[in-house]
Amino acid sequence: MSTAKDRQELRQLARAAAVKRHDVPAAHPLGPEMISFFKQSVQKRQTKFGNIAQCWSQLVPESLNVHCALESFSRGTLTVLVDSASHLYELKQLLLAGIQQQLVLSCKAAGLRKIVLKPGRWYDGEGAASPKLRFD
Repeated sequence: MSTAKDRQELRQLARAAAVKRHDVPAAHPLGPEMISFFKQSVQKRQTKFGNIAQCWSQLVPESLNVHCALESFSRGTLTVLVDSASHLYELKQLLLAGIQQQLVLSCKAAGLRKIVLKPGRWYDGEGAASPKLRFD
């Protein structure tokens, strides 16, 4: 049986708990924001690059593919970053030898009309063997 003293202690404890409790306001749910981001950024880019990247990896030799990154695809133009001048020259020669025409024909449904090569790196570090990806 609880006595008056026990009830008084329980009231004091409840009062102290109420004073010390800090209710955190409810934050906006992150789920809808993440779905919106995914649909705008990831899914949209994947639908553009999916077929083109697959054709690119099949037609371009692996020794050159390691030194390239598909940067953007806009208005039928695929922009490809190449990490060194020698690889840029090799890839340019390969595209002129007929691979560009094969890529354009195989990716016609995606809207590919032109390939532009551009020097640049998508990673930090000295070589593509141990790249540290850069997110600008």
